[in-house]
Amino acid sequence: MTNSSFLSRINKREVLIADGATGTNLIARGLPGGETAELWVITQPEEIIQLHKDFINAGADLILTSTFSATSIRLKNSTLKGRADEINRKAVKLARQAVGALPVYIAGSIGPVGQLLKPYGPLETEEVIHAYTEQANAITQEGADLLVIETQFDLAEIKAAIQGVRQVSDIPLVVSLSYDRGRRTMMGVSPTQAAKELDDLPFDLFGINCGHSLEENLLNLVELRQLTTKPIWFKPNAGLPRIDSNGNTYYDINPNAMGALAPSWLEAGAQVVGGCCGTSPEHLAAISRNVKMK
Repeated sequence: MTNSSFLSRINKREVLIADGATGTNLIARGLPGGETAELWVITQPEEIIQLHKDFINAGADLILTSTFSATSIRLKNSTLKGRADEINRKAVKLARQAVGALPVYIAGSIGPVGQLLKPYGPLETEEVIHAYTEQANAITQEGADLLVIETQFDLAEIKAAIQGVRQVSDIPLVVSLSYDRGRRTMMGVSPTQAAKELDDLPFDLFGINCGHSLEENLLNLVELRQLTTKPIWFKPNAGLPRIDSNGNTYYDINPNAMGALAPSWLEAGAQVVGGCCGTSPEHLAAISRNVKMK
């Protein structure tokens, strides 16, 4: 697959299925609490490959690399300090092993750096731009088909991320916000504000991922669709997290219920659909079935 074919299909208004959650699925498969998926990129690569394969078998047209937390800033205080370039490159290679000769795109996941920019936090804009440049360069050089700046909540960081990515990469770019306060991000950004401040910047798809309830995320999708002409990427959580009697976290929307909602996402204007936290391969299979039946 190539990045040019991805945009060609998007421009033809084809609907594509993205994958489900990385973190919650790896935790269910034994990733220790408090550790990030990037640890298993190094220590348990076969588990990363298997999760990719499970999503591909469930109907995914694209999979995201296990690089959500792999900026140098975010890894600085972890056991993976200094290994950002290695991790990003290896994660793309693992995704490539999972895809093989199948017609599935590899999307480089780029999450928040984990600290706020000044004046709200300690980070200078230039160091954030540099961290995103490093990550985008490694992922792009290893042959990813597109990049996804995701689960973002701060407009200043998003602008720094776009600038950093575009210094080294011209492949298709998704920018996706998380409205985890329901109708606003953690920093108070609404879909309307996001569209007004970001829409003219050099990225290709506008996204919504993670967030709060499915009902609120659908309202966010409807609002965003009215304010942008860009194709929309939509990967909501599988409902809200709950705690069972054994203290384990689960998400309250089962696969069939989530799959049944997927056609409404398309009707509201989404073009790439999948799932975020709590979205298992079974959830994704249900989404894929319902979307392809439509």
